[in-house]
Amino acid sequence: MSSSSCLAPSSWGSDCGSFWTRRASWSSCRSPPWCTVEESSTVLKIASYILIGVGGLSMLMGFLGCLGAIYEIRCLLGLYFTCLLLILIGQVAAGVLIYFQKDLLNKEMSNIVTQILSNYPGKNSTTEQAWDYIQRTMECCGWSGHMDWHGNAVIVNSSQLLFPCSCQNVSLVEGNSPSDSGFCEAQSLDWPIYNRGCNSSVESWLFANVGVILGVCLGVAVIELLGMILSIGLCKSIHTEDYTKVPKY
Repeated sequence: MSSSSCLAPSSWGSDCGSFWTRRASWSSCRSPPWCTVEESSTVLKIASYILIGVGGLSMLMGFLGCLGAIYEIRCLLGLYFTCLLLILIGQVAAGVLIYFQKDLLNKEMSNIVTQILSNYPGKNSTTEQAWDYIQRTMECCGWSGHMDWHGNAVIVNSSQLLFPCSCQNVSLVEGNSPSDSGFCEAQSLDWPIYNRGCNSSVESWLFANVGVILGVCLGVAVIELLGMILSIGLCKSIHTEDYTKVPKY
């Protein structure tokens, strides 16, 4: 696709010329969004698979621990204790890494969201629904700000003044309530949207709920420690029979 195909028709007039020139420079005429939207969520998919794997391992570990406690099998109890210890160490290590690498995490998250927004086709997919929900409930637009949407292929290549409906500030709109997803048409170059980026909204939410988050993490850690203590105590209380003292016939 040539760069001229990204520009608006000449019938729009000279008043909008600079705006459409900027939009053409944002786009670089990317490939169709439905071909690349799957690539943008690869990291999220990997993280989801890791969480699913950890959950499945936890269920298997609990099942083995129950078998070891019911049938008094020291090997299974020892395995249960070891797995709990490894999970607890992993959780502490993950927490430390997140705290000391939060700038790198924020940068990586910004790259992921920017890719998602650039390839957002407005077809109401699962990834789009999740991001629309975040923008709608947290009253924000984009990750760093609404400028993140200016590289979206649909917005750039459209002959209309489109903007994401989930960014729409209801207090700035008259008439019917806005759509929850997809794109809406603006009446002017000034989008009726929230100016705040979702990055600051997420940080504010975390700071507001830091007590609840720490309480949940501490509760999980205490439960894991109790499981370790009970498993090792039960393991020590199980006596193995000394068959050397059994009389031989």
